[in-house]
Amino acid sequence: MKLIYVFLALIYFLTPVHSDETRIKKRIDGPNSQLLGQAAGYPSCPQAVQTPECRVGSWSSAYPASYRHEVKASTHPLELTYLSDPPTIKWHQSFKEKSIDDYMNESQITALLILKNGQIVDERYQYDRQPDMPMRSFSMAKTFTSMLVGIAHEKGYIKSLDDRALDYWPDIATSAYGQTTIRHLLRMSSGVKFKELYTWTPDDDMWVWSKILYDSSNDKKPQTVIDFLNQKTTRDFEQGRRFSYASIETDVLGRVLTKATGKSLSELTQEWIWEPMGAEFSAFWQYSTTDRVEAASGGFNAALRDYGRFGLLLANDGKRDGQSIIPYEYLMEATDPEKQPQAFKPKTATPYMGYGYQIWLLPYKTRTFGLQGIHGQTILIQPSSQIVMVQTAVYSMASGRQDNKPYQTRQAFWEGVLKSLNGKVD
Repeated sequence: MKLIYVFLALIYFLTPVHSDETRIKKRIDGPNSQLLGQAAGYPSCPQAVQTPECRVGSWSSAYPASYRHEVKASTHPLELTYLSDPPTIKWHQSFKEKSIDDYMNESQITALLILKNGQIVDERYQYDRQPDMPMRSFSMAKTFTSMLVGIAHEKGYIKSLDDRALDYWPDIATSAYGQTTIRHLLRMSSGVKFKELYTWTPDDDMWVWSKILYDSSNDKKPQTVIDFLNQKTTRDFEQGRRFSYASIETDVLGRVLTKATGKSLSELTQEWIWEPMGAEFSAFWQYSTTDRVEAASGGFNAALRDYGRFGLLLANDGKRDGQSIIPYEYLMEATDPEKQPQAFKPKTATPYMGYGYQIWLLPYKTRTFGLQGIHGQTILIQPSSQIVMVQTAVYSMASGRQDNKPYQTRQAFWEGVLKSLNGKVD
């Protein structure tokens, strides 16, 4: 009998702990919850970017089904277990020591996930968000697009990153974008003028491009996209010379991918990332109503934990259980500051961050990089310490150029996470 008890005890202690819902912290409200639509149940609406009370609902899977393509959950999900005795996360700002509670109370974050060595340190949701809700990525989608490019290159669909976009999409042969190499599109260095202001006014090229992709007058008129791109024939600087952020370049890459492979971004994501990575939940891509191509620059939507699994995949050199999913060499080229030309290194590409292949590079000696989307969407990754942090958010302003305070707070918190979990801030 004693042997049986010993055997059962061993099974108990050696069996991985499954996701414990009691460890998840949830709240219905959050900072500025009334302004963000709590009284109305966090509704959705078509113009959520310009309508704060619709942001929570609209950016949590509320897009109409007719405007999205599903990416199904994996048949072999990667189990995420909870760290049995997680350390306390401490961070400092304005000479004060703060906690995770403080961060949540100060930031308009819908969800937060912190991972260490593939285990959950902390998982939280505000504004009545839930673990199974697909959260809008905005520009974090760019990194997904980039990794698909890397896989397509490894599989031979794209022969060289130094091929031009027009080699796979001849319809844009007269466009400066078409004459730009895939590598320079990955680094957002086409040299074509594009003002991404997030003012959503006619002088904002991002607003103009969005009208091309989604305005009802362009419904099912793919030639509209081609004609617009072919009007872009000049450059402000030689391609590859410097970084200039432009979402339109990722959207060109997305269409190059569909032309090169004969498959949609949703199909490629399903086959090349979501299934082998072990996604727990289904995700979806929003697509252009003009040419029915997925919004490669910002239209991906996924659950918090699956963003975390993607972060773990990047932290583990593109592998799951030793099986390569994302090509190692491509991933290093994409994320290692030392492999970037000087113009793309941290503190040169921008005053703080560098830029790899559709991914942000932090100015640490230890390779650390991140995915970012407007209004606070974030995945931060430090492979050597196996630390990943994911947050989805509804920051009041779109970018740090408009209001840098939330981003400064996020950076202070991230460095606190690193220090608390034996990461490196060097």
